[in-house]
Amino acid sequence: MKRVAISVGDLNGIGIELALRSHDVVKEIADPIYLIDREMLERATQLLSLSIPDDFPILSPGGEPFEIRPGIVDGPAGAYSFASFRSAVELCVEGEADALCTLPIHKKAWELAGIPYKGHTDALRDFFGREAIMMLGCPEIYVGLFTEHIPLKEVPNALEGEKLTRFLLEFQRETGADSIAVLGLNPHAGDHGVLGDEESIIEAAIAQANSSLPLPHASLFHGPLVPDTAFTPAMRERYRYYVAMYHDQGLIPLKALHFDRSINVSLNLPILRTSVDHGTAFDIAYKNGNPNNESYLNAIGYAVEKGSRR
Repeated sequence: MKRVAISVGDLNGIGIELALRSHDVVKEIADPIYLIDREMLERATQLLSLSIPDDFPILSPGGEPFEIRPGIVDGPAGAYSFASFRSAVELCVEGEADALCTLPIHKKAWELAGIPYKGHTDALRDFFGREAIMMLGCPEIYVGLFTEHIPLKEVPNALEGEKLTRFLLEFQRETGADSIAVLGLNPHAGDHGVLGDEESIIEAAIAQANSSLPLPHASLFHGPLVPDTAFTPAMRERYRYYVAMYHDQGLIPLKALHFDRSINVSLNLPILRTSVDHGTAFDIAYKNGNPNNESYLNAIGYAVEKGSRR
């Protein structure tokens, strides 16, 4: 079985409970290794009133132990989650794991800990010097995000033709998709310039990307599509892969359709990273509510299917 390095995320949140409660299923499809030390694992299980499985393989990430405070955003938890993540990445780089699966971190906790990244994807870009692509979804639909965690007011200025062309080609190469829907930026995709002219940039990038592909794939990218009709049932029969210009444009329809099932995948890197498509769920952390683990199990499944020892 493939070995999956699992970073435990923010221990004030729901991640470690997902890992513990899902372990019996995960171990049947993967060879997991959890990046957490024994002391912090014992603290978490005591708060959860759970026992540590006998076959729960752990490796210390070298993070400083701290007091777990369920549902609280704090720096020590952020620092530990980053240490767990960094150690899991290193296992993949060293060939000791076939893929990485990350449980949710809290971006503010990373900031409080002095971590200079907005999240996993930003960090991976810096680690590898590569333009990692954030893709979210499930087998029915996948969405690649051209821009991610930036203020909405900055999105139009980030829309640069050469960069978008490169993004489209890399997204296609990484997914192998034979048809990709590219969303416009403005309402009605600009209505021929009446509601904005950024679609001219998108249209040119699509044309350039299509012209860069060998026949018979020279019309693989389609758009710019009107965003508010791009995810109708009829359109989803035509397209399984989408490119959104900004975060909520792509993720609102995805999560409305498949919130419990979708996952996060980092493409265009020398390692494969998957993740749950939800946050730390501080509101239910350590309340023994047996949280929904479908996204987590799907993330592990994708890592097992696509991951390979480098």
